[in-house]
Amino acid sequence: MNNRVMTAMSGGVDSSVTAAVLIEQGYEVCGATLRLFSNDDIGVRDKTCCSLDDVDDARRVAYKLGIKHYVFNFSDAFRENVIEKFAQDYINGLTPNPCIECNRHIKFSRLLQRADLLEYDMIATGHYVKREYDSASGRYLLKKANDNRKDQSYVLYVLSQYELEHTLFPMGEITKEKAREIALEKGLINAKKRDSQDICFVPDGDYAGFLENTLGVKSKQGDFVYKDGTVLGRHKGIIHYTIGQRKGLGISYRHPIFVLDKNAVNGQVLLGENEDLFTSRLYANNLNFIAIDKLTAPMRVSARVRYSQSESSAVVHPIDEDIIMVEFDDPQRAVTPGQAVVLYSDDVVIGGGTIMSGMNR
Repeated sequence: MNNRVMTAMSGGVDSSVTAAVLIEQGYEVCGATLRLFSNDDIGVRDKTCCSLDDVDDARRVAYKLGIKHYVFNFSDAFRENVIEKFAQDYINGLTPNPCIECNRHIKFSRLLQRADLLEYDMIATGHYVKREYDSASGRYLLKKANDNRKDQSYVLYVLSQYELEHTLFPMGEITKEKAREIALEKGLINAKKRDSQDICFVPDGDYAGFLENTLGVKSKQGDFVYKDGTVLGRHKGIIHYTIGQRKGLGISYRHPIFVLDKNAVNGQVLLGENEDLFTSRLYANNLNFIAIDKLTAPMRVSARVRYSQSESSAVVHPIDEDIIMVEFDDPQRAVTPGQAVVLYSDDVVIGGGTIMSGMNR
């Protein structure tokens, strides 16, 4: 077997247990921590994911496990491919998922390059997913984790066949509770460390504040427009709102109203009722398929339009080389341009893409 494995170690419990499990399975393991930004880069002083404390935690775990530990600085690439794209998407009226872009551009491809330079055969991460080789198709498959509560397949639909072939996911076979038990048994310092919840470079969850105060994005005021064309007031900039939002609008109306759409060209935020948020159809581009080479005919799938959402039955249609249309059996609420739609067949990821603007509601 390919015996030498470089394990991505973030300083958290999952990646630490990944290294420990691989050692028990007989692999020659080293740890690698990715420095994606400094706290100064994101305008905070408190501890964040990828902070020096996390690097130190990863280093101490590697020492406890008796393995080598490397730190790789990918901050320039992260800023260009993740942070700057995050900002531009918000400016363009989208609601991006930077974790997906990080997986697409940074965590796997660049770690694999470093592993190759240091003569490691594989990489491993602490993601809760499984991979499997399908001899019938000759393709590597990405599958949901055994622990459905922690499954992270939604954010990994961007992986290539090469990346799947050279990546191990030990956490896909165990539960979160079991991972903490292993960490305690091994005496790892982060056994009880809490999981990170927010986007790593926006630790307080204030995306608009980060864009304005740290990146210098200018947030232009515009009109709140009701669906019948009536102007209801002024808003503080489209970066402050997302599809389906109700709270924080500052609009007094005779019944609850929600954000239906954002127009980056004229600066308008469209408002309407909850029932207006439901749609049976979406279009997506920037496609990546895993279980198939490409989509050539309509396919029955289950589709997920948000990380925290379960799948819904749908049919996906090819439109052209990089656009698909997804038609749902039941209308979906608050389908949001910039987010991902991920397609499944049972527990297998077929592929996915980025939800486009201009959907038919």
